[in-house]
Amino acid sequence: MLSGWQLILSKLFIIPQRWVMAIMGFLAVANAYTMRVCLNIAITQMVHRRPHAAGVDDGSCPGDIDEVITDPTEINGFEWDEETQGIILSAFYYGYIVTHLPGGMLAERFGGKYSLGFGVLSTAVFTLLTPWAVNVGGATGLIILRVLEGLGEGTTFPALNAMLARWAPVSERGRMGSLVFGGAQIGNIAGTYLSGLVMTETGDWHSVFYLFGSIGILWFILWALLCYNDPESHPFICDREKKYLEEALGRHRSSQPSAIPWKAIFTSVPLWALVCAQIGHDYGYFTMVTDLPKYMTGVLKFDIHRTGTLAALPYAVMWISSIIFGWMCDKMVKRNWLTVTNARKTFTTVASVGPGICMILASYSGCNTETVVILFTASMGLMGAFYPGMKVNALDLSSNYAGTIMAIVNGIGAITGIIAPYLVGLLTPDSTLVQWRLVFWIALAVFIITNLVFVAWASGDEQWWNSTTQDPSKHHEAEIVNDRSVNAEVKL
Repeated sequence: MLSGWQLILSKLFIIPQRWVMAIMGFLAVANAYTMRVCLNIAITQMVHRRPHAAGVDDGSCPGDIDEVITDPTEINGFEWDEETQGIILSAFYYGYIVTHLPGGMLAERFGGKYSLGFGVLSTAVFTLLTPWAVNVGGATGLIILRVLEGLGEGTTFPALNAMLARWAPVSERGRMGSLVFGGAQIGNIAGTYLSGLVMTETGDWHSVFYLFGSIGILWFILWALLCYNDPESHPFICDREKKYLEEALGRHRSSQPSAIPWKAIFTSVPLWALVCAQIGHDYGYFTMVTDLPKYMTGVLKFDIHRTGTLAALPYAVMWISSIIFGWMCDKMVKRNWLTVTNARKTFTTVASVGPGICMILASYSGCNTETVVILFTASMGLMGAFYPGMKVNALDLSSNYAGTIMAIVNGIGAITGIIAPYLVGLLTPDSTLVQWRLVFWIALAVFIITNLVFVAWASGDEQWWNSTTQDPSKHHEAEIVNDRSVNAEVKL
């Protein structure tokens, strides 16, 4: 039972504590992404823009304006070629992939609250230090700092997955997962739009990093005060919600075994199918997130304010679509229109094939800027189906090891964050329309191949190794029971 002060605090919240956690998790991802992607916009103004070679028919578009807003002390910008810019933009992911597995294991053992919290806090501090690092160390200083930022953010998704496993009932998993992971789109919207707006108003790229670093620190303070690892340790969750979560999650969560079943995990076919889907998602996503601003400034010749505004639009649509797709997925599963497995495969397919086709069509739309923006927006909107698809699939496979599974899956997928920006830099030395078409054809091929693997071997059922005491031969019976129990759950 709650004591007097705990009862008073519980009554101050008009929504259940599991949704308070989901909203704060959403803001965690949003903050992480603003700090990650603001450089993608800022770098277009940090570097000296080289003109295309004269007399070359590259399909170049007429520009809005040719002026470039720069810091007054750096009128000509930094002399970083496309390859160097690719290395800078990919540096974040060298650190990002390193802390995934340790972050997931720490979140499972000690809870995700501080694994996530301190990770975002460290990234915020390094973001505040970015202008200093660039002015002192140039490209090398920026690369080192971005690696350090990646180390901080690497814990984000494993820790959130571990917390969702303790807070999200199966019948609400699609919506909660879409809300939390959809924070990436809000982060992209804020990171791109506000970066363009701030640089337009101030004429200074430094202010972008000061803004988002400060917001990250503010989020950490609220997170530390409001959120807890699980319902059992939460001091002012109401008894009714706590009992509901114990009953809803008790059927799907076994007691934590003392050791992680590494062999069973790494020999799990559904896990590797999920890894393939993550690789496809991340490659296409990072190609868009990291390099869409460069496409708009280099090919479409948009000014920085228009780039910030229009580059944010696809992510706004993706966020809205992720919520809609999450609602659709939950409804289909609860009404037995689709099994969990088929729902994950269906929505992942929509999120793979659709965006790839839209990217190709955009690249062949030439300088028709309205059509290009619409197609890129449609591409990202369809990508929102990834969230109720493969993004929550790790929770289906194993609630006990959700942090570790997400660390493995997201960590391997994040390697594409190193490959994609660097490859784009190599393939687009002059940033022409013709060169960019090859970039999008490669993205489509990656989408299709990885999706075929996921459709062939993915599963939405709890795996036998989720509890090492379970007999694998009895796993099929457990899957049937789990599917029935999903439909028996009721909303609080």
